Amino acid sequence: MKWVFWIAVGLISYTYVGYACWLRLRLLWRYRPVMRGMITPSVSIVMVVRNEESVLEAKLLNLLALNYPACQIIVVSDGSTDQTERILRDFASRSGVQVILNQLPRGKASGLNDAMQVASGDIVVFTDARQKIEPGALRLLAENFADSEVGCVSGELMLGDAAVGESNRGISLYWQIEKQVRELEAASGSVVGATGALYAVRRDLLTDLPPGTILDDVYLPMQVVRQRKRVIFDPRARAWDTPDLGGPREFSRKVRTLYGNYQLLQLAPWLLSNHNPLRFEFVSHKLLRLAIPFALAAVLLTSFALNGLFYRSVLVLQLSFYVLSALALNHMVKRGVLARIADASATFVLLNGAAMMALVNFVAGRRAQWTR
Repeated sequence: MKWVFWIAVGLISYTYVGYACWLRLRLLWRYRPVMRGMITPSVSIVMVVRNEESVLEAKLLNLLALNYPACQIIVVSDGSTDQTERILRDFASRSGVQVILNQLPRGKASGLNDAMQVASGDIVVFTDARQKIEPGALRLLAENFADSEVGCVSGELMLGDAAVGESNRGISLYWQIEKQVRELEAASGSVVGATGALYAVRRDLLTDLPPGTILDDVYLPMQVVRQRKRVIFDPRARAWDTPDLGGPREFSRKVRTLYGNYQLLQLAPWLLSNHNPLRFEFVSHKLLRLAIPFALAAVLLTSFALNGLFYRSVLVLQLSFYVLSALALNHMVKRGVLARIADASATFVLLNGAAMMALVNFVAGRRAQWTR
């Protein structure tokens, strides 16, 4: 029983602390700086939308105002049934935005394939409808492509208000930790995946996405790595988003994202073979997190079953942690240090609950559908 406890503790510790420590250690002998340059290659910006009437006009105005030489902007409507198509037609007639109107919903991956077919820029930039991109972000992304080894550049997603600053609560705290890992991966090699809100790829390295692909921002960067080019993370190029979309909506989004990791193993089994230069990083960064819910359950059950002051103390700490998360999820702790701790614990529980639900959906054959 004790060995189950310690293996589970070891897995949790390595996933959330040990892997980042390993990356910091690796920097000592494998630091790989990016040779940036003041270049402005031709750029195509692509975006797939479905029923985004509430945010689409603001997003298009944001793209048109970016501080970069004229860009090709391609927007695909994936079976929209609200005013999305009307907004797109209006922008196409007065600003040169290129529009593809698919009347039947085929999913984001198919829409991106349509957009990539007509993209003419040397660099293709991927973004989503909701996030606001900072004016100079494209120039900063482009500078990295002066390095011939760089094939993909991920921008940074900031959760909060651009006028006030980034939030440090809930999912934002989790995202700050995630960004630290990405920076370490990039500094010593390549990042496992990109930020879906803002990333750029050399057009000649792009491959078609399999229909139904959920994580284009992992699939495409890993295809870049497969072609022996680097995927790097540039925190200077930023997009802003709301820090919390609400409990149920955020939970559903995370279930879909984590489901996408299981789907990747079906679509690209080579990710676990020696054809993947980032196999160790992919397992450490993506796959081990899917096992954390089982490790947490093992720690809870074994600490309950084992005798001794140490295991009883661990049990009390776990129960306190879960009680705090329940209080935060029910909005019963709102201010002070305790509120921040409770909020972080609630996010942790939400993410691991989503990982468990993603596995259930995957095993049951319930496909995750792309929605707005």
